Amino acid sequence: MKFVSIGYGNTIAADRIVVVTSPDSAPVKRMIQDAKEQGRVIDVSSGRKTRSVIVTDSEHIILSALAVDTLSQRLGAEITPDEE
Repeated sequence: MKFVSIGYGNTIAADRIVVVTSPDSAPVKRMIQDAKEQGRVIDVSSGRKTRSVIVTDSEHIILSALAVDTLSQRLGAEITPDEE
């Protein structure tokens, strides 16, 4: 099992991650709010600005202060210019 650092001493099992996305869009903000109401949000940003949102296969939402690009690199994902 591969673990990935998601900032400030926190790690997550890489095979449990479904998506890593930016928190800026309205649908993602609604998803975060709904998850907060259901108690499925884990905030590991240590009081800093949330720069990425990680969705797990258990439908938990993890808020991280690391950028999406940084997490993608740590996961070994390849990002092409068309995807940015």
